[in-house]
Amino acid sequence: MRWDLLFADLEAQLDAADVQADAHVLADLTRAEQATISLADRLRGSIEGRPVTVRLADGSHLTGQVRAAAADWFMLADGNRRHVVPLLAVTVFDGLSAHGVPAPSGTGAGRGLPALLRALMRDRAVVRVRTLAGEVDGRVGRVGKDHLDVTDTGGGARSSRAVPFAALLCVSES
Repeated sequence: MRWDLLFADLEAQLDAADVQADAHVLADLTRAEQATISLADRLRGSIEGRPVTVRLADGSHLTGQVRAAAADWFMLADGNRRHVVPLLAVTVFDGLSAHGVPAPSGTGAGRGLPALLRALMRDRAVVRVRTLAGEVDGRVGRVGKDHLDVTDTGGGARSSRAVPFAALLCVSES
């Protein structure tokens, strides 16, 4: 009888150790999975969710619903106004979903910031371009590899300003 109790106790201790080891393995796997989630994945997980507030590199803030996200940019909707923001222009996100949604397969090409800016150029959209040094209003006149030209839409002589992507904070509907 004593031996039965002894073996039952040993078996219970082994079962408890197995449960604890499984919990540690599960925690390690969870941490490893979380390490694979990108900021763009979390932005996709926030699409049409609660409002997100972003602080840009110049200290200004934007608040709105995430409507689209790519590897290097995302779009916020603030009422009827849309803002395209390069990920590198953001210093803090408030309100992002904790869950990530991976990009659909085969969508990498043609979804970068230059492609989006070329679409705005094609549509001749009037935009407000916010940079580290201020704002420029006009139409996207040209999109290069690392910059865009904003053409003045005001009267008189047409002028164009080149804005390096490194200085770009936001492109908003005007």
